[in-house]
Amino acid sequence: MAKEVRLPPLGQTMEEGTVVSCMVKVDDEVKKGDCVFEIETDKATLEMESPADGFVKHILAEVGQTLPVGTPILVLGDKDEEVPQSFVDSLKAEVSTVPDATSAVVDEAAPEVNPPGRVKLGETIPVNRLQKITARKMLKSKQEIPCFYLTVKADVTELVELRNKVNKTSDVHPVRNSIGNNMRQKGKISNGVKVSYNDFITKAVAIGLEKFPIMTGQPAGDAIRLAKAINIGLAITVPGGLVAPVIKDVNKKDIFYIARDSKELIEKARSNKLAPTDLEGGCITVTNLGAFGIESFIPIVVPGQCSILGIGQIIETCVPDDGGIIVRRLMSMTLSVDHKVANGAYAAQFLDFVRKLLEDTSTLE
Repeated sequence: MAKEVRLPPLGQTMEEGTVVSCMVKVDDEVKKGDCVFEIETDKATLEMESPADGFVKHILAEVGQTLPVGTPILVLGDKDEEVPQSFVDSLKAEVSTVPDATSAVVDEAAPEVNPPGRVKLGETIPVNRLQKITARKMLKSKQEIPCFYLTVKADVTELVELRNKVNKTSDVHPVRNSIGNNMRQKGKISNGVKVSYNDFITKAVAIGLEKFPIMTGQPAGDAIRLAKAINIGLAITVPGGLVAPVIKDVNKKDIFYIARDSKELIEKARSNKLAPTDLEGGCITVTNLGAFGIESFIPIVVPGQCSILGIGQIIETCVPDDGGIIVRRLMSMTLSVDHKVANGAYAAQFLDFVRKLLEDTSTLE
């Protein structure tokens, strides 16, 4: 018996999706779980699976259409079944009443990434889907989240040395590393795990959130609803834009587990393999532009989170010391905070606590 397939919610917050590609054609046989469409949500491009076995009788959605959750997009039936035209027409009518938001903004036949090479004066550059999604989210943030901003500089001289030591010894024999040895005894790490500065920063932020739990919160009427878990977003540059997948339960993981999870998320993000669960549940995001030579910047809070921490380049700086001058490595950290959730004094204590964790490396071992 013919059955319509409707666009399902591919994530907890998904309200609509854009059809990126159709993986089937009319008369194809599909099994339950087969990929039938690639759908772009407000967070990532995801595979939509067939909810049942059957043969494709009609494809109702077109590539490039942006459709609300629940819109019919496919009709399945038995192999030799004749689907009544009246049934198909009624479903097509539902699709046709949906305004095509994408065509009003940009020609979907245009290239998905900005063209390389020189840009001519007066030239129109097409905006890709990820840029449009980011623009909508950032506009929502600016309209609905009243932010204040806090900046400190952390002396990460010891942290730089610790990271170098950890990664150098893990190349030779992880057991020789005191941190690695502890984790090895617990059976938690494997040879060759590389730890980045972001991994240490993420761990310090997680410890800070445990001590200052309001920083995980969101407004809920006349109350603040705290997060059920300490999940931290990691801003990652991908072709065409930026995504922020979430490392789960960071406070329960050691540095090596965080490094492993970060690496997996980065690889999945850059190969467009993120799942809906990889993008949900964050209470804060860490974004680091130090690799681009940026000393400091003010990041925009991701809607649904309380704050975002912007990390700048680590810079060798001359600082006074007992009447003399010494060279230390300083790193700027800027925290953008939703004032509906946390006040300045509370957020300042949180940021100062994170700074001290990064300066005293023994707390991260």
